[in-house]
Amino acid sequence: MRAQTRQGLRSLARPPKGTRRRALTTTAAMAIAVMTPGTLAPPASASAPAPAPAFASVRPDAVQQPLDALVRDGGMPAALASVKDRNGQTRTYTAGVADLATGSKVPRDGQVRIGSNTKTFVAVVVLQLVAERRMALDDKVDSHLPGLVRGEGIDGRRITVRQLLQQTSGLPNYSNYLGDDVRYYTPRELLATALRHPADFAPGTSWKYSNTNYVLAGLIVQKVTGRPLAEEIDRRVIKRIGLRHTYFPAPGDVTIREPHPHGYYRESADGPLRDITEIDPSWGWAAGQMISTGSDLNRFFSALLAGRLLPPAQLARMRSTVPAEATFGPGARYGLGLVSRPLPCGGLSWGHGGSFPGYETRGGATDDGRAASVAVTVQLTDEPSRRNLERAVDTALCR
Repeated sequence: MRAQTRQGLRSLARPPKGTRRRALTTTAAMAIAVMTPGTLAPPASASAPAPAPAFASVRPDAVQQPLDALVRDGGMPAALASVKDRNGQTRTYTAGVADLATGSKVPRDGQVRIGSNTKTFVAVVVLQLVAERRMALDDKVDSHLPGLVRGEGIDGRRITVRQLLQQTSGLPNYSNYLGDDVRYYTPRELLATALRHPADFAPGTSWKYSNTNYVLAGLIVQKVTGRPLAEEIDRRVIKRIGLRHTYFPAPGDVTIREPHPHGYYRESADGPLRDITEIDPSWGWAAGQMISTGSDLNRFFSALLAGRLLPPAQLARMRSTVPAEATFGPGARYGLGLVSRPLPCGGLSWGHGGSFPGYETRGGATDDGRAASVAVTVQLTDEPSRRNLERAVDTALCR
């Protein structure tokens, strides 16, 4: 089974403002299971194992309750959380069901499509190459991909690598313009789609989220290293810090390898849910193609903040931020592939978040070692639902 949402392509891995109508594309031979809204909210006692015993910084009930509410009140088929305290102790939580057709239990710490959390992995690889003096943040795109980036108000001789990573290039977002084809996309096709449209603004003069920036960053990584982006992420990040359940799907791989909850799509607020777990993720590529678990994401962001992936100078540049409230909410700021958000209990969390057809993830880590990741199995379409998900993360980080 393959399925694809046009709005999913547009919103790839970011929390978009407002609610827009979403279209589900299918092929004639495609069989998609349709679930009714009434199957969404089984009793919490039937859908989730009992919480683990309390530990120092997080009371299990404080984490379990918002997960149950996401399922019971928010209509999510399933919710998953992984929470790490200052001492490195981790607890995982679930609510709902993994498969609406069978009512199977949600796998603890199951794999999900992590959408734009992929961007942080790509940014780390770029900054590692900067630390190795194989490239510089102030390099122009044309110095690595000569003549490739041209369009109306678009010139790769004027756009820097830093502007790509910080979303200040002005490049149009290719995922706003993808059609309904259910097929494999090459990175160059995604870029070409963007370049058919005018720039949003002159480079460095404003901020606007665009997945095109990270497609270009991925192409630059490949040009500088001479190796596929997926191999560089695997070698430089995944294996380096021991992420056992994280990977970049190979071309044509529409599946999720390990135990996972099914992902669902709903065209309207009162419409049925359709299972779209299996989907060609190539339109996300460097902007949002990866798969992981909550615990692996916590390990990744914690290792990043602790300096295990970047030297101090490059980590400091990554954490140099500009306002990004229009996309990521009150007080949010965007660094180089890294988002900071103020916590209600004080301080900041650092992460990214991701949105992909069938899944939505939010999470973050703090400088004192706390980390939390929460995922639901529907791509969210409205601002209240996204804020409820973010509040669940805040609760986990602040208790």
